[in-house]
Amino acid sequence: MIRPIIRTILLCLIPIVSTTQAMAAPGARLIATGGAMSVEGAAGGGIVPWALLAGYGENRQFGATAWYTQVRPTDFTLRAYGAAVSLNNSIELSIGKQQFDIDKVIPGEELEQTIIGGKIRLAGELVYSALPQITLGLQYKKNDTYTIPDAVGARQDSALDMYLAASKLWLNGPFNRSLFLNTTLRASRANQMGLLGFGGDQGNQLELLGEVSTGLFITRQWVIGMEYRQKPDKLSFAREDDWYDVFVGWFPTKRLSLVAAWSDLGSIAGLDDQKGLYLSLQLSQ
Repeated sequence: MIRPIIRTILLCLIPIVSTTQAMAAPGARLIATGGAMSVEGAAGGGIVPWALLAGYGENRQFGATAWYTQVRPTDFTLRAYGAAVSLNNSIELSIGKQQFDIDKVIPGEELEQTIIGGKIRLAGELVYSALPQITLGLQYKKNDTYTIPDAVGARQDSALDMYLAASKLWLNGPFNRSLFLNTTLRASRANQMGLLGFGGDQGNQLELLGEVSTGLFITRQWVIGMEYRQKPDKLSFAREDDWYDVFVGWFPTKRLSLVAAWSDLGSIAGLDDQKGLYLSLQLSQ
């Protein structure tokens, strides 16, 4: 059932993104206020969804982003890609695909996951209101290679993550530079984002998890920052650690952005010290 839905969404999103890139000017929001795209497909940072919405569409405008990300921790490779659209700076819909190479653990094997996301702005505005921009997000995650997660104790091959995010950008922050802050509260039972299934022998209940991101704009086009994300730990065969990263983002135009980060993903599948480079490319409208 899920694959026909995914094909339909992709057939809708890809022509929209490519057509708007070729024919229309970017939306009215300030540069970089569409953020980057997280490895799960929601607008935000690399590992944390923010309250921002994809693209640059303001009220009565359409926004869109297509993205590709690669993360290279010590013993693995994660590839993630997808597309997102937004309408009226109020609603975001996204679809993402993750491919996780585990050849060093099980030769020739790869874990895959599809994520369909939605986000709605509840209150506030990123720049021009005292109240931060607040959004409610959902991510339906379907593990497409469940044999291995099932073997290590996962309970389900699909589940729903829910999160509440609040973001604020101060244009005149420290040193007369723009300062960004985001906090996210997530309810999840996903093991390694869902790549190792959902729930496990140490519990199947949803956990409330905190996430935070902050960034300082050195210029209008360059931002430096850091992120932290709590993780559940539901599989006894291997512990799951919280994630951290330190990032640099470059936004030369509204249409193009590049993000590089040094990420610390802790222990994955029993292999410790999974640290490495994160690189992401986004094309936005």
